[in-house]
Amino acid sequence: MPISHVATMAFERVSRLASIPALMLAVAVWLTAAASSNAQSLIRDPDIEYGLRELAFPVLRAAGLNTNRVRIFVVNDNTFNAFVIDYNAIYLNYGLILTVDSPEMLQAVIAHEAAHIANGHLARRAENLRAAQRNAGLGTALAIIAAAAGGGEAAAGIAAGTSASALRSFLGHTRAEESSADRSAASYLRWAGISPSGMVKLHRKFAGQELLSTANQDPYMRSHPTSRERLRAAETFLDEFEDKAEPNANADYWFARVKGKLSAFLRSPTWTLRRAKEETDRDIRLMREASAHHQNRDLARARAAIDAALAIRPDDPFYYELKGQILLENRRFQDAITAYGQAVEVAPNNALILAGYGRALLGQGQTKKALQVLEKARARDYRNARLMRDLGAAYAQVGNNGMASAVTAERYALQGRLADAGIHARRAVGQLPEGSPGWQRAQDVLIASERAKKSKRKRK
Repeated sequence: MPISHVATMAFERVSRLASIPALMLAVAVWLTAAASSNAQSLIRDPDIEYGLRELAFPVLRAAGLNTNRVRIFVVNDNTFNAFVIDYNAIYLNYGLILTVDSPEMLQAVIAHEAAHIANGHLARRAENLRAAQRNAGLGTALAIIAAAAGGGEAAAGIAAGTSASALRSFLGHTRAEESSADRSAASYLRWAGISPSGMVKLHRKFAGQELLSTANQDPYMRSHPTSRERLRAAETFLDEFEDKAEPNANADYWFARVKGKLSAFLRSPTWTLRRAKEETDRDIRLMREASAHHQNRDLARARAAIDAALAIRPDDPFYYELKGQILLENRRFQDAITAYGQAVEVAPNNALILAGYGRALLGQGQTKKALQVLEKARARDYRNARLMRDLGAAYAQVGNNGMASAVTAERYALQGRLADAGIHARRAVGQLPEGSPGWQRAQDVLIASERAKKSKRKRK
């Protein structure tokens, strides 16, 4: 039974409402603790997510998946790992992205995870989850779904509570599933015209993992067939079908840009400025330099670098978004509004860009307009906790305390903080007109909070 069906059975009423989907609330109910020091989070950035979508598109299409539905998210974890938990998203650790050397290697990973979705492996994982809950009290295994939260910057993902040990335990798939996914992935790469050499290189890179002690092995390697087995299978496939793929300049560009943006925010500015000079594409080099100068609090140089990148790509919404972020974080609100506004003109439906635009408007004091923009962003991405925080502040500023409480309740629910969510949901239910959309959303969260309380008492 798919995970979403499990959630529907448990929460039939909330599944029909259009606020946080039932699955998200079900996940929140399963949380038994707030984010720990070992918590997972996502890195939300429109540039990175778009680049990953460009890389994933041909793979998802070859797998027969809906390319508009399945999204690619970056997990704020430096280990080599990738996984799926539901049918709508593939999660890649940033450590994996920064480790692989070519777009073909990254696309091979995406193809493997897409195979888990296409081959129906998630149905088996739902039963694994229930067994884990019964036998080990694994209440936090699915929290990474709710962790799709954070701001529009690669530098700031917001923790949304699941322990790494619980997550890795849940992701201990059977070797049969993994071998099946490898075979399907190889076929997807061939159908998509992507070189299968990336899969071979991927397995060669980690062929020494099984020589390490279990404590030192990467969890990805422990839950998969050995690198040697996978390498032999990939080499056999490459020999059988040969490498007939043509060079792909678009994949090369977006792979470099994704890695460049991630490394610019995750590594030191000194490292970035030293390594950016090696960048082949001048606009990516300038983007990396802008990010480094921004972290060094050098607004003049950061602004000059991003403007130079925009001179090369004047219609790039993500460079305008980065410019808006730089200006906003330097409290240049009006200039930030202008930059975000230009980004919105080019990409009017990008939720992360809209969230940044709304944040800039809120900082400038244009609260009513900010509220409209933030609501538009929320309608497209209900999992962005930073957006929800801004939206709650906007409602409070216009005096709509009921909606401010409802949005705050949803934000806490997404982060697995059900006790706090229940407090604000109850407050919202008492202030909003009965039956209104906001009242219904607050009711959803309140139901989840009460069920979490009952579940906690039973465990005691």
